Amino acid sequence: MILSNTEIHRAIDEGDFIVDPEPLPRTGTIDEPESPYDTSSVNLRLASALSIADTKHALSIDLRQGGVAALLTKIYSKKEIDPAGGFSLDPHSFVLGKTIERIGLPIRPGRPNLAARVEGRSSFARCGVLVHFTAPTIHAGFEGTITLEILNLGKHPVMLYPNMRICQLILERVEGVPNAQPSQFHGQTTPAGTR
Repeated sequence: MILSNTEIHRAIDEGDFIVDPEPLPRTGTIDEPESPYDTSSVNLRLASALSIADTKHALSIDLRQGGVAALLTKIYSKKEIDPAGGFSLDPHSFVLGKTIERIGLPIRPGRPNLAARVEGRSSFARCGVLVHFTAPTIHAGFEGTITLEILNLGKHPVMLYPNMRICQLILERVEGVPNAQPSQFHGQTTPAGTR
């Protein structure tokens, strides 16, 4: 079952969904007409750091070896987005970003347990930009920032800016109390997935 915006607010208030900083305002006002909450999702913002593949490394990635976060830290370089000038994501370019917001989906017996899906926003998709285009599931028990795989399949550059609403999180109830299964990305703070 997908949570409505009012149920997302309740989950935040009751500690079933942790989001820091909390997206505000919860509803539109005269001063702030655009709320980050749609009817059944919450929009999250792009942090100022991107990870960009360093093309001087000639290698083939073998995902069977594991340790993806450590590998990506070696072959990606950090790039701060200029707040005024932005970052031009050229056609056929790929970068890793992350959300400003740190989320938590605690597993708590006797409480509703939640999982989430992170999806791109339609305004980006219509310009040819895919945001988090695979593995959208954020499992119950996860805690950390969300890494965003951002790819421009369009024919024109698209500007990225820190603090822009770039993705949406859809929350769902999990039946039963899951056994915790922390992944290598649990607690991540960088786009590559390191802590």
